[in-house]
Amino acid sequence: MGFFLYLALMNIQELYKKYTASYSVSTDTRLNVKNSIFFALKGESHNGNQYAAQALQKGASYAIVDENQYYKEDAQYVLVDDSLKALQNLASYHRKQLNIPILAITGSNGKTTTKELIAKVLSKKYEVVATEGNLNNHIGVPLSLLKITPKTTFGVIEMGANHFGEIDFLCEIAQPNYGYITNFGKAHLEGFGSVKGVIKAKTELYRFLKRKDGVAFVNVDDPVQFVKSAHQKRRLIGRNCYAKSSSDYVQLEFDEIEVKTQLTGDYNYKNLVAAIGIGQYFNISNNKIKEALENYIPKNKRSQWIRREKYHILLDAYNANPTSMEAALRSFHALPVPDKVVILGDMFELGEISDKEHQQMADLAARLNFSKVILVGAHFFKVKSSNAMKFQSTESLIKAIDEKDYHHTHILLKASRGMALERLLDKLP
Repeated sequence: MGFFLYLALMNIQELYKKYTASYSVSTDTRLNVKNSIFFALKGESHNGNQYAAQALQKGASYAIVDENQYYKEDAQYVLVDDSLKALQNLASYHRKQLNIPILAITGSNGKTTTKELIAKVLSKKYEVVATEGNLNNHIGVPLSLLKITPKTTFGVIEMGANHFGEIDFLCEIAQPNYGYITNFGKAHLEGFGSVKGVIKAKTELYRFLKRKDGVAFVNVDDPVQFVKSAHQKRRLIGRNCYAKSSSDYVQLEFDEIEVKTQLTGDYNYKNLVAAIGIGQYFNISNNKIKEALENYIPKNKRSQWIRREKYHILLDAYNANPTSMEAALRSFHALPVPDKVVILGDMFELGEISDKEHQQMADLAARLNFSKVILVGAHFFKVKSSNAMKFQSTESLIKAIDEKDYHHTHILLKASRGMALERLLDKLP
């Protein structure tokens, strides 16, 4: 047994030496692979082993494969039992060589926006590497860690989960010293069963930090998190922050400093509070925090205003669950503007309660009395609604929509990513 452990250690050390020649890994030959180590990963509809030779032709330094038929007796090929495990093991080994703080972020809603805000603030003092987009799963977390180079002085790693044990697994790879949970909501209920299940799964981060004597950042206004983090090291944040009345964009005050952001939606207030509290913990000056938050511009289809001559569109179509959709509807309703139109697409991964949750969202949209309500997708098509227009798919809505009907309106687009509601932008020029 000892011999095999020693051999495995030697293998990871040899692989790590190859990695540190460039600090670059890749998994997709459609992107830049030059000087990287290409890991041949498998998915439901693809086998990365088939692209190993192509990766090397495009300039990759090495190709990690896990099927004999794609391996060649060549110094650039490395044959392993499992390419994904090799990637995860390399990331874990890399983390152990790093002497920098790692902050892990998870939660039901707002993970990516919060991560980007925190990274913006910390970048005022540190060389920060943060998760790109929402690469937050068992593949994305290792890839994010492997972007950390000797120049990096702080890592911000987003962690997602749709089943129990996943956050703990990702923590074992990333070994965070600090952690923040955005909230607990009705997300991935197909895997977690209930909000109680969500809480149990997300607080795996707290339990990991407690074992490792790490610090949890906890919003003082979240009673559930306040209780769940009671018996471990923590920093309570939010006591010095106050929301201010605003029109389109969120405004707040902390320590007598006013911040006027480019974020929309009251739900982003807590995301901003997290960035402020964590920034202050790491001794970022208040003026630098203000500068970072005011200069942050949302993108990637998250709470993103698209202002055009004939109408204004609030694009929030990267992800959706009942908690985030309700928050978006209520926040949009509160905007002091006339002629508000909502276009809602299906929410995915809700399991047995999907029909109930879609009906509740349709009912809420009706009660809020928008100028027009449009429901899109197989789930929303089944709801009962007397005032909403319903379409079975995004394609059918695109064919039917007449952009002239939406002149001089404010439009909310909210849906799970798979609905691709952003395609409507081509119909609303």
